[in-house]
Amino acid sequence: MKKILFTLLLFFIFSNCFASPVFDFNEEEFVINMLWHETAKLQNGERPKIALVLGGGGARGFAHIGVFRVLEEEKIPVDLVVGTSIGSIVGAFYCAGIAMDKVEELAKDVNWKSISNISVTSIMSMLFSEKLLSNAQIEDFLKNNIGDLRFDQLKIPFVCVATDLNTGERVLFKNGSVAFAARASSTLPGFFKPVEYRQRYLVDGGLADNVPVGVAKLFNPDIIIAVPVSADITKNTTTNVFTTLMQAIYIQGRTLDRENISLADVIIHPDVGEMSAADLEHAYQTVEKGFSAAKESLKNVKMAIINKTQEKYLFE
Repeated sequence: MKKILFTLLLFFIFSNCFASPVFDFNEEEFVINMLWHETAKLQNGERPKIALVLGGGGARGFAHIGVFRVLEEEKIPVDLVVGTSIGSIVGAFYCAGIAMDKVEELAKDVNWKSISNISVTSIMSMLFSEKLLSNAQIEDFLKNNIGDLRFDQLKIPFVCVATDLNTGERVLFKNGSVAFAARASSTLPGFFKPVEYRQRYLVDGGLADNVPVGVAKLFNPDIIIAVPVSADITKNTTTNVFTTLMQAIYIQGRTLDRENISLADVIIHPDVGEMSAADLEHAYQTVEKGFSAAKESLKNVKMAIINKTQEKYLFE
């Protein structure tokens, strides 16, 4: 109760004495910052549980790195990460406790040759012998940088989503090898060879659940923050097999994405719609897009946490 009275007293003083163009006093921002100062002190069990959902989108998903940067800087707690495709790769780094500064540096050097066996020979083989490419290097890349971790060894609980190519079912990974699961989650169908797992053939989770808010709900968090990195399909060109395939996937998932996103409590939506999922050469540029979007959504994130925090913890 004393904290309530103290907060109200300060609010009254500032709003009445300093609310002028000279001081540029923002009453709402002041109250939010006061309440957030108390909320940020709370421990597990005293604050709401927060799930972060990272959508798929290929090169656009590097924006997730920028989102994590803001969450770390602002000390926004994350209790669960659910990722699809590129969201599962970035999520794996975060949940393993890898500093985002290091992830940013790694992102600068990522290209198709570093995550697949793409070459003139392999492409010719795919065209003439129908032999798909391999993305096994994604698994190696993760193991080299986070270690060959199991899900139960991660610092933050993590779930990633893949798709059963034979049934269309959503397949959730929350046990076993993290690197293997992230690879399966990001295996583009028609381009990379499906990943075999327990008599299933798995491909990119985006086919079944590109922004897996529903998966996060299965774990009963108090707040779900969704980060879609969807494409603006009207800006895409379809000049070859790869871009045509990607456009078909985007069209298929657009309606489902909107429905899933609407179920989240807070949406951080980086402005990356014009970038092609395949444009790894310029993917690093989206990091700042994610950072800016997270900064713009910061008030909504804090308010969601404050609103779900019980008064007995916030004002005792």
